[in-house]
Amino acid sequence: MPNPEQRQAIGKGRALPFTNQIARLPWWLLITLLIAILILWSIATDENYTLIAGQLVAGIGVTLYVTVIAYALALILGLLLGLARVSSNPVIYHAASLYIEIMRGIPMLVLLYYIAFVGAPALVDLVNAIGRALTEANLLPGLAASMTEMTVRNLDFTARGVIALTLGYAAFLSEIFRAGIESIEHGQMEAARSLGMSYWQAMRWVILPQAIKRVLPPLGNDFIAMLKDSSLVSVLGVRDITQLGKLYSSSTFRFFETYNTVAFMYLTMTVLLSLGVQWMEKRLSTDS
Repeated sequence: MPNPEQRQAIGKGRALPFTNQIARLPWWLLITLLIAILILWSIATDENYTLIAGQLVAGIGVTLYVTVIAYALALILGLLLGLARVSSNPVIYHAASLYIEIMRGIPMLVLLYYIAFVGAPALVDLVNAIGRALTEANLLPGLAASMTEMTVRNLDFTARGVIALTLGYAAFLSEIFRAGIESIEHGQMEAARSLGMSYWQAMRWVILPQAIKRVLPPLGNDFIAMLKDSSLVSVLGVRDITQLGKLYSSSTFRFFETYNTVAFMYLTMTVLLSLGVQWMEKRLSTDS
């Protein structure tokens, strides 16, 4: 039977792994969780916070809707632009480069205003012109009539915000895809071509699967960035979390409690997504 000194040594040995685990914990996460617990306690016990949270919760769905739709469209457009950036065709390459440099050089808020108040009317005018052309040619009369009758009011500000975020983020995502494609050894393309594959077949079946796996973590980080930038659509009156917070605080003058709650909602979503991206990075590094 161990004596008291041996039992103390055994206890220290058992406590050491736990101490190491505590030392490896992300302290930023613990601090964030502490702040979240304090705010949750305030929401649960303070009548003002409870009322504010009830007013803002409807904006979460709008925020997630704008983010998910815009990001999905940006992924598709960004992948096409990324493929264009590695194309050997000079026309395709330079056209994609021009688009990317212009979009990356314009602040997202300015782009949002431009698409909402300049691009949207121009798009409607283009649709009207196509509708009139179809009518004159007696083609697709039903579609032509609906295109001719389309007005700017048919394109609501939520759709305009989604279009702006899509066009802006596609430029950034395209560079992620380009870097991922160029990170794959050139010999793999040559080997695929030597087996009789065309360029696009080799890109589809050999290069892209590996490149996309490598760029998943930065794509996840850009999704988090878009979630935060989706708050910009509030300047167009879209009733997301930020806009609802602005409306409530301006009517009650409870700015401190309202924007505490707004910040907490965004922080909760971004921290959860950040943990998901970290898990993804560890999973991918383990698989590789």
